[in-house]
Amino acid sequence: MNDFYTEQLVKQNASLGTIFKKVGLLIGIIACVLISLFYPFIILLPAVGIVGLIYLWRRWSSTEYEYLYTSGDLDIDRIMGKATRKRVLSVSAKDMELLAPTGADELYPYQELKVFDCSSKTGSKTYEMIAKVKEQKVRIIFEPNDKILQGMKFYAPRKVIL
Repeated sequence: MNDFYTEQLVKQNASLGTIFKKVGLLIGIIACVLISLFYPFIILLPAVGIVGLIYLWRRWSSTEYEYLYTSGDLDIDRIMGKATRKRVLSVSAKDMELLAPTGADELYPYQELKVFDCSSKTGSKTYEMIAKVKEQKVRIIFEPNDKILQGMKFYAPRKVIL
């Protein structure tokens, strides 16, 4: 049995866009509360607005990425608000063309490809994978731990540069 399984959870820092969304939602909630105070006869509309805005707040409150590596297959899921999980992509070792640290010279020819950034954006050491996903070559930026890197090196030794 040569089954290999490991997983890693990476919490993404809030981007400037997410911070603006949260500020906008907070202003929207305050506006709905003020409307309901000054115009109590139309209480239903601000109440629905508040509930909707709180739902969006919870959804945008945090983003995490989970990397699942199983016997040559890498699955990356996005977890939003610690409640909603969505598969970002799934890559097999046979579809991978190259895995190297970000900034490596071997990645230069691939700078024009579509990018999936699944990293924490904290300045931690990231790796870029060039792979074919749905018949299209893409660049995937992520932060694998040593166990995932060693597993990838085991299943595709010529494609992984550590």
